Amino acid sequence: MAAHNHDNHAHDDHLDGEEDFHVSYKGYATGFILSVILTAIPFWLVMAKVLPSPKMTGFVILGFAAVQMVVHMIYFLHMNAKVEGGWSMLALLFTVALVVIMLAGSVWVMYHMNTNMMPTPDPAAMRNMP
Repeated sequence: MAAHNHDNHAHDDHLDGEEDFHVSYKGYATGFILSVILTAIPFWLVMAKVLPSPKMTGFVILGFAAVQMVVHMIYFLHMNAKVEGGWSMLALLFTVALVVIMLAGSVWVMYHMNTNMMPTPDPAAMRNMP
């Protein structure tokens, strides 16, 4: 009997005060449908050349990609502020911050390398080329 009480207590400790996050087929179906829609719209934008410039199309596609990442995290990875006492969300925010810093730093370094190290075309030198 004592072992039975110990098992219940261990189960209660395992929950550690979290609400039980319930996974359902409806949630997976919603995530799947949203993912298909968020993939089909950018595909259509590119194939039909709906937007006037490729640069604008690229930014719109990046926006759809960001929304789709959030859909995947919520519906498939089941991440929210309540899971694991909020630590998984904190880890995600830290990861996003690091990725943004690395990408911004890489773009900044590449831009300055291109600006400072590439030779500028000299019209006089171009005329003397064979």
